[in-house]
Amino acid sequence: NVRHSFQRARKEEMSSSRKAFLLCFMTSMAAQHVRAESSACSGQAMSALNNGLKMPSVGLGTWKATGDGEVKAAVMKALKVGYRHIDCAAIYQNEKEVGEALKEALASGLVTREELWITSKLWNARHAEDDVPEALKETLRDLQLDYVDLYLMHWPVTGNEGPDVEPSLKETWLAMEKLVASGLAKTIGVSNFSAKKLKAMKDYASVFPAVNQVELHPLLRQDGLLEASESLGVHTTAYSPLGSPDSASMFNHDGVSLMRHPVVTEVAEALGRTPAQILIRWAVERGTSVVPKSSNPERIAANFDVFDWDLTGTHKARLDAIEPQTRMIRGDFWLKPNGPYKTLTDLWDE
Repeated sequence: NVRHSFQRARKEEMSSSRKAFLLCFMTSMAAQHVRAESSACSGQAMSALNNGLKMPSVGLGTWKATGDGEVKAAVMKALKVGYRHIDCAAIYQNEKEVGEALKEALASGLVTREELWITSKLWNARHAEDDVPEALKETLRDLQLDYVDLYLMHWPVTGNEGPDVEPSLKETWLAMEKLVASGLAKTIGVSNFSAKKLKAMKDYASVFPAVNQVELHPLLRQDGLLEASESLGVHTTAYSPLGSPDSASMFNHDGVSLMRHPVVTEVAEALGRTPAQILIRWAVERGTSVVPKSSNPERIAANFDVFDWDLTGTHKARLDAIEPQTRMIRGDFWLKPNGPYKTLTDLWDE
């Protein structure tokens, strides 16, 4: 009886072990299948940076995505479609929800951390030397990450009174360089910088900006800035590539006109594509990366379907010739009569 009980116990133990092994094996295979499926979808262009790293050329923008589940759902949908680049910022006030999506995607095996490219940005009020690392650490806690792939100075602005930006852009940038040394950021860059402001950084930057993220679309081609940035070894990322139609009331602009511009709609019709796809493909073919924002699952998927077709020379030439050129995000909210930027010319050096 003892022997039979022992044998029965051994059989049950082996059966449990076999079940546990099979469950582990099946879970592992399922995760590999999910990763393979996502990887197959993510055969997108990569943008080479001046530090040797490569950034996915199309990312999901999260500006104006609310923190009531909208942004988490958008990030999860984007990752399942094949996006690997997520563009964030502390001022968007939704990084905690982005972090929830990233945690879930990583835990499920949908992606690995090495496959992801996460960008965030330093807000204007955190430019002081001691504030810079603390600001990034807060972002990392919200995103539930150990590091970001790219950290940008959001604006060359602090909101101070007086003739010069204080804390100085030099002070802020040198503090950002230390983030790379500490491993909190793999790459650092700037946003909303003019060619003049980029060139001025040559005097003090040991680590030159890898990226400058600026408004860019056929109604604001920024040809001169692109040329200057290329000569300095700075990659350009296009934000508001669709004209930022959902910020029109906020900033009193007519961004919706870009998606409805006759040249854009005619090219879209000719190629059997959406206006948004035409604008994103135009940005990619110019050699820039691009971070269109959407919370709509169908549009998120459509915006990523831009890698296996091209604009014709004629279509591209028509998009390159749209006039007049105009900013949607003008930046006039940073102007102060007693501040460093009294006019838009001061801000953009134009």
